[in-house]
Amino acid sequence: MLHIRTSHRNGAICRADDLVTEVTMEMGHVTRVFRIAIPASQIGSSRRFYEMVLGLEADDTVPSRLYFHCGDVIVAIIDWEVEPLGPFQSTPENLYFATEELDAVHERAKAAGARELSPIEKRPWGERSFYCLDPDGNRLCFVDETTVFLGRGAAWS
Repeated sequence: MLHIRTSHRNGAICRADDLVTEVTMEMGHVTRVFRIAIPASQIGSSRRFYEMVLGLEADDTVPSRLYFHCGDVIVAIIDWEVEPLGPFQSTPENLYFATEELDAVHERAKAAGARELSPIEKRPWGERSFYCLDPDGNRLCFVDETTVFLGRGAAWS
């Protein structure tokens, strides 16, 4: 449980920068990831790609974003034409998706125009996965749910 307590330094009405915030966290509770953003230079192409690959309909509640509800995490595709945060750059590192239907996702990715970086293979760390690029060059990895490696118990650790 996260506890936040805000108080005034002098006990009087003051400016925001005079506020003191104390944050404490009880052991055993974890901060969770709930949304991951992926930039898109052509939102229409990205919508078609991600709807096909993920097998989900986009939630277009926010005009400049597409939300894909992937379990407890939302994958947000950001329309860079509307929300530019500087020059467009694809994600520099892989985004990892776990799926119970790896072979079907692989076929859908190829059909959607993904650029394959590697076919489905068993990795040295035990995952069965494939790597590809979306239409904007964002790096994606899809992993068989039953082989997901979480970093614990590796032979080299």
